[in-house]
Amino acid sequence: MSASVLFDTPGPRARVRNRFFTVAGSLALASLLAFVIYRLDVKGQLDPNVWNIFNNAGVRTNIRDGILTTLKVFALAGALSLVLGLLLAVARVSDHRPVRWFATGFIELFRAVPLLITIYALWVVFLTYKSDLGVVGDNAAFWGLVIGLTIYNGSVQAEVFRAGINAVPRGQVEAAHAIGLRKYQVMTTLLLPQAVRSMLPTMISQLVVTLKDTSLGYIITYTELLYATRKMATNIIVNGESPFTAVTIVAGAIYITMCLALSSLATWLERRGRRAKTGIVVAAAVGAAEHPEVLDAAEDDTVAAGDDGGRPLT
Repeated sequence: MSASVLFDTPGPRARVRNRFFTVAGSLALASLLAFVIYRLDVKGQLDPNVWNIFNNAGVRTNIRDGILTTLKVFALAGALSLVLGLLLAVARVSDHRPVRWFATGFIELFRAVPLLITIYALWVVFLTYKSDLGVVGDNAAFWGLVIGLTIYNGSVQAEVFRAGINAVPRGQVEAAHAIGLRKYQVMTTLLLPQAVRSMLPTMISQLVVTLKDTSLGYIITYTELLYATRKMATNIIVNGESPFTAVTIVAGAIYITMCLALSSLATWLERRGRRAKTGIVVAAAVGAAEHPEVLDAAEDDTVAAGDDGGRPLT
């Protein structure tokens, strides 16, 4: 018997087949992991001397500085991308054609252009016109990375906002206009609050992408986590080799930890939104038999009206 419209309960043969593929897949993954560990051991990458470099205070300081610069770029680019996405989404649903066309062209252009090209082009512009733009020192790479991430992720966030706005029932908008609200009032008090709440997990998921894309600063020599760790690895020699593998594994683990933290935040916000009790609670109806004094008061009013010569209430 079907348990769901989109999923049929597996029968005996299907359950056996699923178990077989589960066991086979698990064994394949375990074998692959064992092979990787074996090759790392053969190459000497599991030597305690290789991993002992992370007990050095200088190495830990470089990793800490790389994390801080990564988070600084992410915080600024993430905030600016949300602001830009909100503005572009509002412009794209505007009733004015030039505004709507400009927003649509901007979004489609920068969603189509690879992010790396955008970052590199901005970096070259900042380096070329450094004196005119007031860019000093390493700020050219910093602003090239921040603005590139802002433009690309802002374009994506704009589509997220627009999807949330379009998801609001049309009847609410018509009712808002019917009671005399202006367009900006409908947008700020009705559409945007509901759009942000419904699309919040998706917005945070896109912020995870923004965090991962900060590693593209490596191409323009910005000292974020990946560039800092790779540069550090070139200056360290262990057993006659640079510990690129160990350093890359540690940097990857840090990226995974930060992204999982943001993903957990998105999951928590989604669950909290589902549990939130919003709206007006309708009071339970009370039967007339539970309040006989109401009927007594009505009878008294009727008698009084009859005594005064008026028509009894019906």
